[in-house]
Amino acid sequence: GQAWHPEHFVCTHCKEEIGSSLFFERNGLAYCCKDYHHLFSPRCAYCAAPIQDKVLTAMDQTWHPEHFFCFHCGEVFGAEGFHEKDKKPYCRKDFLAMFSPKCGGCNRPVLENYLSAMDTVWHPECFVCGDCFSSFSTGSFFELDGRPFCELHYHHRRGTLCHGCGQPITGRCISAMGHKFHPEHFVCAFCLTQLSKGIFREQNDKTYCLPCFNKLFPL
Repeated sequence: GQAWHPEHFVCTHCKEEIGSSLFFERNGLAYCCKDYHHLFSPRCAYCAAPIQDKVLTAMDQTWHPEHFFCFHCGEVFGAEGFHEKDKKPYCRKDFLAMFSPKCGGCNRPVLENYLSAMDTVWHPECFVCGDCFSSFSTGSFFELDGRPFCELHYHHRRGTLCHGCGQPITGRCISAMGHKFHPEHFVCAFCLTQLSKGIFREQNDKTYCLPCFNKLFPL
């Protein structure tokens, strides 16, 4: 709104003649483009250079759009946006891979529905018996070496299945012939009478009471 000798219309900061070049006005003072951006434009949080064109605002800072990228892989963020961790931006893929809890079964990130057991988290479909892969419909499971098992396979791995009925032994147990038995299933193979642990005879991997053994296998 004023008239100037061309040689007197200079940049307030560097004193260079502006002439017919573009300039910026601030508080009634004229600045050349270079000095105006250097003095007053927002700075990019990545390169610290003035932002002269498009500016992106994120994480309480300003960025050149091409300089706002994933801290891990370096990819510029797309429509899915970004995640912040320790004041650093990450793409969704890297954020989940690096910071989401891992499933105790498949070791992939747990994103939504999950189960918490044995001091870790699990995808519901991954929390199954380590041998038969069946889910725990009753809600109960047995832990062995950091893995969950159904009752049958837990006792199978521990060697505590009854040799007579094949079911788990949870109470009293008889050990004989290298096997374990429910007391009521440690019986004579011929008359099915329950045997006392120390009073029986063995023949062809079968147990017999003394009367049946003497009758079947006379000397």
